[in-house]
Amino acid sequence: MYRAATALVIVAALSFAVVAATRQEPVDKVVDSYPFARDTVIQLAKRRAGESHSPGRIDATSPLRQISYDQYRDIRNNPDAAIWRNDQVPVRLELLPAGFLFQTPVKVSIVEGGVARDLRPGPDTYLLGPSVQKALAGLTLPLSGFRLRGHINSRSVWDEFLVFQGASYFRAISKNNVYGLSARGLALKTASATGEEFPQFTHFWIERPSANAAGVVVHALLESASVTGAYRFAIVPGTETIMDVNVTLFPRVALDSVGIAPLTSMFFFDELTRSRVDDFRDEVHDSDGLQIVTDTGEQLWRPLANPTQLQVSSFTATAPRGFGLVQRSRRYTDYQDLEASYERRPSAWIEPIGAWGPGAVTLIEIPTDSETNDNIIAYWRPRDVIPAGKPWQISYRLRWNDRPRIMPALSRASVSRSGPSPDGKRRLFAIDFIGGVSSIQDLKLEAGTSAGKISNVNLQPNPSTRGVRATFELAPGDATIAELRVRLLRGNRPASETWLYRWTGT
Repeated sequence: MYRAATALVIVAALSFAVVAATRQEPVDKVVDSYPFARDTVIQLAKRRAGESHSPGRIDATSPLRQISYDQYRDIRNNPDAAIWRNDQVPVRLELLPAGFLFQTPVKVSIVEGGVARDLRPGPDTYLLGPSVQKALAGLTLPLSGFRLRGHINSRSVWDEFLVFQGASYFRAISKNNVYGLSARGLALKTASATGEEFPQFTHFWIERPSANAAGVVVHALLESASVTGAYRFAIVPGTETIMDVNVTLFPRVALDSVGIAPLTSMFFFDELTRSRVDDFRDEVHDSDGLQIVTDTGEQLWRPLANPTQLQVSSFTATAPRGFGLVQRSRRYTDYQDLEASYERRPSAWIEPIGAWGPGAVTLIEIPTDSETNDNIIAYWRPRDVIPAGKPWQISYRLRWNDRPRIMPALSRASVSRSGPSPDGKRRLFAIDFIGGVSSIQDLKLEAGTSAGKISNVNLQPNPSTRGVRATFELAPGDATIAELRVRLLRGNRPASETWLYRWTGT
């Protein structure tokens, strides 16, 4: 699990490389062409599901099997070799080489006029630095994925806004963001005692957009020992980058531990857990909470934790209206980190399309002692087993933005803090709510716990935030875990989202 998470961090570092190069005429090699229709990948996934699964690896004799992190970074894309660089289309495509942690080669194809053409890099696709020049010069490098560039911040700059690389991981940004959390095509057996299975995207097809297109369409074939899948991503980058995702799975075996629309992020510490970490910064995280709008419209906010033991939490019994991992702390002063720019990391929001049926939004929090590990996973888990031998379909919209636009917009928890009560016998919690409430008139604070006792419940205005602060104390007694629940009411109607938190005594 940690090896895969570390790979995501490396992907982020690689994705920011900007290369200056002299003008070269690229030679993109086309090795195959064939008809391509909307159901081509679905039919391919169906056929592959009936065949044995044999994951590919880079050839054992390839120097790419042995290169280091620094050497991998020394393989840089030549911007003058970008696909569609001379065309009047809204995106440019760059191919990413295999090597280092990315040991599974993939195919990348472009589709135009109903014809797909498989690509391989030419001799000028990459600029080889001195650490790899001798070993890789003259070789045709296998691919590990691709990135897309577009005009999301300026009409004069081709900004990277999307990368698919490593297993079924992908990440995107919107205007003024930098890379942070990732999404995945599928999660299997996550946090299972038998070990997690990582399906992989093995072939991508990118449709050439028209000159006036708002975005681009990407198709992908997913494969693993348990399942194959056909994915279609309709992507529109911009102030908010939106992906409409259509999924058709062909299970080889019954899937009883499956995560749909999985998101993966990093949470090291924030105000709630600051005392556990010796660090000059005030917060370190790519996301600071799980947000959910249930099927009844209740708005939930669960601050993330870096626990001392693995934690798995489930929310909802039926498909929600939406859920996502969100970055609410948006000021530099929240972090005091001049390099990481955590305040610019995107949020990711999932909206089901069509009927998803019964199931639970699931949150997995893994202990970590470093910000280099992605230790947070959130997804929707269907209640029923997905049976083998027949197709299973689902669709959703994935939004990458600063924060989800939720209607109606209730007061939200901006900061959560915790510490000992004045007498040291209880645990004090303080939650600042902002937006929609500036006084305590007609407001009531509702606070509850699954274990122990709540006392000293209080609500007062907070002039510094132009909101209100809710405080209460928890006496856990003999309990080592308590599920806390807080919200503001005006009459019998919610005035705020529902704040949830799992307190643990370790």
